[in-house]
Amino acid sequence: MSRLQANLLLLLSGAIWGAGFIAQSTAMETLGPIWFIGLRFTVATTVALPFALIEKKRAPAPTSTGNRIGFVLTGLALFAAAATQQVGLLTTSVTNSGFLTGLYVVFTPILTTFVLRRRPHWVVWPSALAATAGIFLLSGGAFSALSTGDLLTILCAFLWSVQMICVGLFAGRSQRPLALSLVQFAVCAILGCALAAAIEPISLAAIRGALVEILYAGFFSSGLAFICQNVAQRHTTAPQAAIFLSSEALFAALFGVVLMGDSIAAAGYAGCAIIFVAMLATELVPELEKAKEKRLAAA
Repeated sequence: MSRLQANLLLLLSGAIWGAGFIAQSTAMETLGPIWFIGLRFTVATTVALPFALIEKKRAPAPTSTGNRIGFVLTGLALFAAAATQQVGLLTTSVTNSGFLTGLYVVFTPILTTFVLRRRPHWVVWPSALAATAGIFLLSGGAFSALSTGDLLTILCAFLWSVQMICVGLFAGRSQRPLALSLVQFAVCAILGCALAAAIEPISLAAIRGALVEILYAGFFSSGLAFICQNVAQRHTTAPQAAIFLSSEALFAALFGVVLMGDSIAAAGYAGCAIIFVAMLATELVPELEKAKEKRLAAA
């Protein structure tokens, strides 16, 4: 897979997650946030299982114990990120959640630099800042005082960055992205259902009321989108992946207009354009520099 194909796959994940904000919000009209996480990842585990089994048959050797531990750690980061985002939606708006979650665009290159000691391409830094500014404009450019939900969502953005770096590290090292998907989904399903059973009520009526949202989030947002992320990040960097996945805010706004009758202000359209330019810069600038270096070397 080329880097362009990988980044387009990440763009598809962003689109799926953008629509998922609507499902996450409406599901909690009948179902508790932790039960929603547990059930959506139970569906996602079922989706990932056959693909992981096929991958296992084709693998040249069993994955190492170290990689298995890494898969579990990735699952813990995913669960923590999903839980803080979902609980945060109880006391913050979808708009604020979309913007604040998008802060992982900034956190990811910072963590990559200071934790992994890997210096990203220079264009990632201005692109990250531009994408963040675009998300801010897309949100309307106005926020009230930070609520508990806002603070939880900022923590969620940090945890998404941790999960993204773990995916980039362990998917590439193990060459088993589908096994990684299966394990991290299973970790979230087990932890979510166990914790929810202890702290939240549940009923068949509540599950039926949120069934469409559970199936969408489980099959598409959790299953398909994360599998796309895990596969694609073997062929691109975590900071570049963060830029392309930040398009979820753009798609959330677009789906809100189409499906829920929301409107986007002029500043929002400017934000969409800035995000698009940031993604193009992340993709095109490294390629243009490589082409220039080849021309100079051949001269």
